[in-house]
Amino acid sequence: MPDSVSRPTAADMAPAGPAAAIAIRDLRKTYRGSGKAPPKEALKGINLTIPRGSIYGLLGPNGAGKSTTINILAGLVNKTSGTAEIWGIDIDKHPRSARAAIGIVPQELNLDPFFTPREILDLQAGLYGVPKAERQTDRLLEAVGLKDKANAYARTLSGGMRRRLMVAKAMVHAPPVLVLDEPTAGVDVELRQSLWAYVRELNRAGTTVVLTTHYLEEAQELCDTIAIVNHGQVVACDSTAVLLGRLDAKEMVVTLDQDIAAVPTQFAGFDASLDNPRRLTIRYRPTQTRVADLLGAMAAAGLSVKDLSMVESDLEDVFLQLTRTPASVDGGLR
Repeated sequence: MPDSVSRPTAADMAPAGPAAAIAIRDLRKTYRGSGKAPPKEALKGINLTIPRGSIYGLLGPNGAGKSTTINILAGLVNKTSGTAEIWGIDIDKHPRSARAAIGIVPQELNLDPFFTPREILDLQAGLYGVPKAERQTDRLLEAVGLKDKANAYARTLSGGMRRRLMVAKAMVHAPPVLVLDEPTAGVDVELRQSLWAYVRELNRAGTTVVLTTHYLEEAQELCDTIAIVNHGQVVACDSTAVLLGRLDAKEMVVTLDQDIAAVPTQFAGFDASLDNPRRLTIRYRPTQTRVADLLGAMAAAGLSVKDLSMVESDLEDVFLQLTRTPASVDGGLR
């Protein structure tokens, strides 16, 4: 007998909920080959535990397996093996209840151009069995900045407005878990900031947010924890701060008071380069080189320093390092 649909309520989103909003164990997916094309193993044993109440980044290059993972959670793709739970609900044992616990904003804009935003949200709420008295259509439209467009045809909305409408559409049944798959693609800076402000508000209210994005600075700013997927495997999974700390690389940029023709010999043991006659860049590993050693070399060379700045590694550096080596898989998956 199919399971009954039980929509998560505000009480379900309280601290009494499950510790993991999403729990994935040894998730595998192999697409069958066609013609001369061999089978494609898209997921090779994904393990992820996404804590309740977090903003969680799921990053990786194109074809890494992110969308396949999301589509399995959404019930759009059948997994080959493994298990997945959403809000403590097994997606195989109770598929309808599991889908009611998650809202997904896909990359594609799938809106009926002849419906208004109000009609689109009311229809979506009806599909999830939300009674008319409990629908929050106007509140959602106001939250995403579309209240003044409530009765306009969707085809007349800009790309950014349609993207925000997609977020509202995913929230009509008040799911405790929201997945945003490249939500800011094609959205200008101002609209992106307003969208993230709304996402933060949802998160503060108890919604767990899972984000995939190619804007790594967004993930670095927003996410508590980040998993990086490459070639169907998790190659790193840790807090954002710890991931950034894993890259043992920094730069010291020195602006000089006078021109120099070449890198001073005192820097022969360092990775130093002269960007222009008054700008010296020194790349070093903090675990192997002390800042005092670099300052000592500058003093020994008699350099007159006008300005000095340190360049920290960012998430893009970590991402590139991890995705360039597909064979290196982090053993400490969480």
